[in-house]
Amino acid sequence: MLKTRIITAVVLLAVLLPVLFFNYFPAFALVVTLFVGAAVWEGARLFGLKEGTARAIGFVAGLAFVALMYSAKPGSVNALYGVAALLWIIRYAPTLGLGLPPLGGAANWSLAITFTFALFAAFFAIVGLYLHSPLYLLSVMVLVWIADIGAYFSGKAFGKRKLAPTISPGKSWEGAIGGAIAVLAIAVLSVLAAGSASWLQDTFAYKLHARFGWVPTLLILLVIVMFSVIGDLFESQLKRRAGMKDSSNLLPGHGGVLDRVDALIPVLPMAALVTSWI
Repeated sequence: MLKTRIITAVVLLAVLLPVLFFNYFPAFALVVTLFVGAAVWEGARLFGLKEGTARAIGFVAGLAFVALMYSAKPGSVNALYGVAALLWIIRYAPTLGLGLPPLGGAANWSLAITFTFALFAAFFAIVGLYLHSPLYLLSVMVLVWIADIGAYFSGKAFGKRKLAPTISPGKSWEGAIGGAIAVLAIAVLSVLAAGSASWLQDTFAYKLHARFGWVPTLLILLVIVMFSVIGDLFESQLKRRAGMKDSSNLLPGHGGVLDRVDALIPVLPMAALVTSWI
């Protein structure tokens, strides 16, 4: 399994890093569109749709994403980010305590539709942050990855109190706190080092600090960490309800697209919205 994970990761990096940094937007847009179609297909399966129907919805979602990506106005995109952020606060986060509706009912389909909207917002945010700069996009994503890595090692070392035992028994409060501390530490170090490493001045943490100062920056980063955890738990909850271990087998050793981006789905629109203010 470890060998498979490593091979998949190397192949993905070999494809994604050149696409990210060669600054050729059509190639980047194509890759993002493929990920959108795959994510929507996986989401449709998690909400109980049959394989053929889920594939058709994923294909249509990819086409719709391309059409919207080339026609959307900046103001409407910011509204999209705002609505997505609000959905995570009032619709998805509460399900972690209240539970999900049964598969097949009207409440389930309502949730499926709004979650597809949230997926679109997340991938639109990827495009928007990329257009700011590839490094800037990567700096947002790295914060989520650091939170995940910090949570893993902190949980292994200190984890005692379960964060969400019925959803993801392996996660602990100590792990979540450790992930948050890791993000804050890296952010502070990157801001302090930006004077001698000028490339760090085009990162999310640096821009936040330059615009708002230390206290608001650290608070915003804590909110981002919190919602990365919510995104991870929400997808775990969907998989548990559907009786699936992974959202798909598209990425051998890693599961599916949603398994790789679950923590990013709520974070990216929030980061893009904040970016529009700075």
